[in-house]
Amino acid sequence: MEMHMILDRLLEGLHKSRELIMTQLEIVPFAIVIVILTVILAWLIRRAFSRFISRTTGDLKIDSTNYLFLSHLIVAVIYITGISFALHLFPFMRHISSSLLAGAGILAVAVGFASQQALGNIVSGIFIVIFKPYRIGDRITLKIDMRGVVEDINLRHTIVRNLENQRIIIPNAVISNEILVNSNYSDVRICRFVEIGISYQSDVDRAKEIMNEEVLAHPGYLDVRTQADMEKGIPPVTIRLISLNDSSVTLRAWVWAADAFAAFAMSCDLLESIKKRFDQEGIVIPFPQRTISYLTPKNSIEE
Repeated sequence: MEMHMILDRLLEGLHKSRELIMTQLEIVPFAIVIVILTVILAWLIRRAFSRFISRTTGDLKIDSTNYLFLSHLIVAVIYITGISFALHLFPFMRHISSSLLAGAGILAVAVGFASQQALGNIVSGIFIVIFKPYRIGDRITLKIDMRGVVEDINLRHTIVRNLENQRIIIPNAVISNEILVNSNYSDVRICRFVEIGISYQSDVDRAKEIMNEEVLAHPGYLDVRTQADMEKGIPPVTIRLISLNDSSVTLRAWVWAADAFAAFAMSCDLLESIKKRFDQEGIVIPFPQRTISYLTPKNSIEE
């Protein structure tokens, strides 16, 4: 009798397990459909934002930083919501989906499953978008030798394209704590120093005249003088002797350009053209020289 009851319970358990498995298998296609629809919706949203950003930044000259970051944020919410609905179809996963769908639950799950560094990157990204130390398209410099144009600011990192067309991936938490130089912040004009050393025997006044002529003749030169500066007689190009070195005297020209890229190209052109003019007019750019004195010992003189 006891054996018969045990067999009945076993068969009943197997029957319930079979029904549960069949039920779960019936749910799987619906979950797959939800996931597919989520991916499609996220793709459509990303595509719509991409077209909107291209149109507004191209035609209306509107900053795209906010829109691009908002696109990443909306896509992330869509994925979390879609996956939550898919998980909710499975009874044993409903507690997870309920937490994901709840407003406060989203933050709790994010804190629980994401590392502190990842959450720090998201918060830093939000602060970057709000306070705008740099924007999409700005040319920034970090740690002296790391420079490029900001291409994207997403939830985790900032993408910078350097002059070699390489992409530098910098976590938002890292770049938000760095001291950086933004060439496009407030005013895109750039003042570049053009410094050249000439020999002590060369004519300093003539060298300054040559440098002034070459700067004014360059098409990329930008005259930043105000009307008041012109009335005071301030020259368009400032050139000064800034140091007396061991073998040369250094002349510096303050040269303005429309932006950082134009300033770099102009400084390279000016170094070349000034060098050629110096060669033509006998202005010497010296190499390091040393004067050696041989001292005769006092005893040797007396002998």
